[in-house]
Amino acid sequence: MMMLRAKGALSRACQRSSCVGGLRLAALSSSSSSSNAKFDNVLVERRERVGIVTFNRPKALNALNSGLIQDICSAAEAFEGDPEVGAIVLTGSDRAFAAGADIKEMASLTFSEAYGENRFKEFARLTSIRKPIIAAVNGYALGGGCELAMMCDIILAGEKAMFGQPEITLGVIPGWGGTQRLIRAVGKSKAMEMVLTGNQIDAHQAEREGLVARVYPAEELVDQAVAIAAKIGSMSLPVALMAKEATNAAYEGTLAEGCRLERRMFHSCFALDDQKEGMAAFAEKRAPKWTHK
Repeated sequence: MMMLRAKGALSRACQRSSCVGGLRLAALSSSSSSSNAKFDNVLVERRERVGIVTFNRPKALNALNSGLIQDICSAAEAFEGDPEVGAIVLTGSDRAFAAGADIKEMASLTFSEAYGENRFKEFARLTSIRKPIIAAVNGYALGGGCELAMMCDIILAGEKAMFGQPEITLGVIPGWGGTQRLIRAVGKSKAMEMVLTGNQIDAHQAEREGLVARVYPAEELVDQAVAIAAKIGSMSLPVALMAKEATNAAYEGTLAEGCRLERRMFHSCFALDDQKEGMAAFAEKRAPKWTHK
């Protein structure tokens, strides 16, 4: 949850698509309530069945203050409720996905305020989103930014991305799941090194360690993330939701419990029209026409 100080303002808040009045226009889609929603700290758009949320606090390197956290969660929830969206992409700027929590906002907090108000509980809303979420990380993903990326289902990185949990250098520990999710991604020894020293790793090391799925040139990252999200969005939505839930269950319980859940979800697929269509299309050597039912 550490914010890096920037020398000078960060430009390019609106990139890869046109912007009007500070809001990115929805591309390649008809109007929808999710892509037309207005937020103070994020830009939203929909490209066919992909909802895109771009963090928009460029001068602060997308430091995660309460306003930005609220907008990220609300925008993701809007796409969750949009039947025309099958997957979601979260991204920042070329310089920073999110450089950490807003230290100015939390520096004067007392224990009674932090604990009594259960500060930053809002991010739990993001983990309740059932549709697949991809984090497209360019630049810094430190502290809360790294934790936010790990809340997503897939992390894709630009070549210059940097990941870390430097909270210990501020006299605190990670508070948004860093100690819990990082160890599951990279193992105990590497997670301990990052949490106890504050050391950062680059995109290629993050890929080798298993934190990141793929690394792309920075200028291609968002388009590649949208392409993967579009492929996910082209699948049967209820099946994609079940696949995400079953895979996430591996984090929570034993192998036997996870396999039992997976098997029951597999059985439930046979109640779907999409299962009948998918298998019929395979037999008939044609593309399936999903109804998402």
